[in-house]
Amino acid sequence: MSPHAAGRRRVHRSVATGLPLALAAVLVAAGTAAAAPSGNARVVRTATLGEIPLGTFSNALLPGSVSDDRGVKLGGIGSDIYPASRKGEYWTVTDRGPNGQIKVDGKKRRTFPVPGFDPAIVKIRVAGKDVEVIDAIPLTTASGKAVTGLPDQRSRDEAPYTFDARTPLSYDPNGLDTEGIVRAGDGSFWLVDEYGPSLVHVSARGRVLARYVPEGLGLTGADYPVVEALPSVLLHRKVNRGFEGLAQLPGGDLVMALQSPLSLPDGDAGDASRTTRLLRFSPREKAVTAEYAYRFDPVNVVDPSEDDTSELKISSVVAVGRDRLLVEERTDKAARLQLVRLGRGADILGGPWDDDTTSPSLEQLDDPAAAGVPVLSKRLVVDLGKVAGVPGKIEGIARVDHDTLALVNDNDFGMTDGEGAFDARGRLVDSGVRTTVTYVRLPKGL
Repeated sequence: MSPHAAGRRRVHRSVATGLPLALAAVLVAAGTAAAAPSGNARVVRTATLGEIPLGTFSNALLPGSVSDDRGVKLGGIGSDIYPASRKGEYWTVTDRGPNGQIKVDGKKRRTFPVPGFDPAIVKIRVAGKDVEVIDAIPLTTASGKAVTGLPDQRSRDEAPYTFDARTPLSYDPNGLDTEGIVRAGDGSFWLVDEYGPSLVHVSARGRVLARYVPEGLGLTGADYPVVEALPSVLLHRKVNRGFEGLAQLPGGDLVMALQSPLSLPDGDAGDASRTTRLLRFSPREKAVTAEYAYRFDPVNVVDPSEDDTSELKISSVVAVGRDRLLVEERTDKAARLQLVRLGRGADILGGPWDDDTTSPSLEQLDDPAAAGVPVLSKRLVVDLGKVAGVPGKIEGIARVDHDTLALVNDNDFGMTDGEGAFDARGRLVDSGVRTTVTYVRLPKGL
């Protein structure tokens, strides 16, 4: 992994005033979808991100960070999307970077083909059929070094390997698998991370100000403040299924969504469960102030082609009022948006369900409501799986106006799993999946 120069400044230039050529390139058009409405919701616009070499993008932000991008193009910015100040502009965030899985001796290994990749906040503009990159901010530590996407802890995270799964890579306590993003009124950003799981406060220039993690995590060696301020029960998060959704309520409070049910008391219980958790965090108090039980619909309702309950995930949550949220339930192929209200009577923070010795656990209950758990009520807004023109693996949702949503997909940087992900020269065999922003109009609005 290449060393990173400290104190580098972010790229902050418009296309017209010198954004690096690869970032300013005219992007490939997708064509406006002429989809027939399904349930009266319909796609009204689609725009596509052009092919920008990942090394060009990364090295423009932190020179020398990527020595070989192995032919990977910029992608993965679909981890979330948040409206910027101008119409058609949005803040997005990459995840931990290109990664995959290859079996070696019958066991899966997690690969990081571009280990020097630094997760970034990316500002985009939807212009006609194109998605343009107009700004990018690298995530850095307190001393200005890159925050990589490599796993944090040997005892807790998957071991990282090179692109061919043959050579181990080092863990990185600074590493973040960033997902949800919102921008605060002071210009700083809040992100969520899957490794901790954690809530991360980032300055307007990308420096990590604080990382809030579960009590008892014991993360050492990070070059930024690590604060154990989240319930310890979150230590039971499923691998690669930490926080993914993040919303900012009108008063400034944050709501974090755990992507999947906790592995409590074990992985089998978590895989079989349909109950996950949302947490409310006060930036003013720097503390979790409420916790809610959220119940997925059966997996074959969310995705009729799927029968594995463990494929259910929450990838995005969007504030649509003082105490109302739009919650995305999804598999990789389908998604449904539910409207929920965060009532005071639904708070389970600090109760028996935060005690990992409680038996049965919240995750093991077949019917949490019947057991006295105040599960959040919800109402289906739209089944995106029935709206023609919506791509798979939607991970980010933003509200454009009263009746229109902007959706962004995660294309995984064009990566696939297995030995065929790279050719004999070690260059990516691209999946062909592109990053798109898709506008969906709802018949009744929100």
